[in-house]
Amino acid sequence: MAISTFQRREVKFMLSQEQFEALMPIVHAHMNPDRYCVDGKEYGIYNIYYDTPDWFLIRQSIEKPYYKEKLRLRSYYSPAAPDDRVFLEVKKKIGGIVTKRRVAMTLAEAEAYIRTRVKPYYECFIDQQVLKELDVFMNQYDSLAPRQYISYQRAAFFGKDDKDFRLTFDRQITARQEDLSLGRESYGSQLILPNQRLMEIKIPAALPLWMSHALSELEIRKISFSKYGTAYRNSVRARVAEQQERKTRYA
Repeated sequence: MAISTFQRREVKFMLSQEQFEALMPIVHAHMNPDRYCVDGKEYGIYNIYYDTPDWFLIRQSIEKPYYKEKLRLRSYYSPAAPDDRVFLEVKKKIGGIVTKRRVAMTLAEAEAYIRTRVKPYYECFIDQQVLKELDVFMNQYDSLAPRQYISYQRAAFFGKDDKDFRLTFDRQITARQEDLSLGRESYGSQLILPNQRLMEIKIPAALPLWMSHALSELEIRKISFSKYGTAYRNSVRARVAEQQERKTRYA
């Protein structure tokens, strides 16, 4: 079983195609592709987000409280097979600092654990502690269930001089609220335009000077953007529009 802990700041930017193409030579001069970018290529990330029947977790999140948390199941395969390794993650944001605790198991084990709370057996004490944290989270919220699928293609880099400095570019951000299993193919509606990239800077300390200069010169501005939050808002707008259309039709 694999376990990872992250603590960092995450800052997001929306890039046009022109900004992305202008920035990439600068990125390659100061950063290396991460180990998932085989031969410098993008890789897929596929997620199921869990929430309550009334969408409490995402409704609370989009209000931007000082503290928020979410539970997701992540795979790097699509579709994932029952014996493929996936990651069950609790991600928290406290005063702008993001922490993430995750534990690896097979897709079959993860789905069974979330559904029945029957844990896979592991000897490692740390693994057991993470599972206890997951139990606390899931017991805190009523009737957690799969509520949102989100996938995207990612290119990721880490600093040559500072390996804690990470940079990701996401495109083809795809969302749906049905067929909610990582065992299904990736499909759904798109959350950003085809020529856009969602760039995210992940860093525990100060931004490198070269990156600050690049952002200024290319007029790349910070934004507030949540994949899950955007998908939820879009679904609410779609339901409201459908209800209004029905009222108009039968008025």
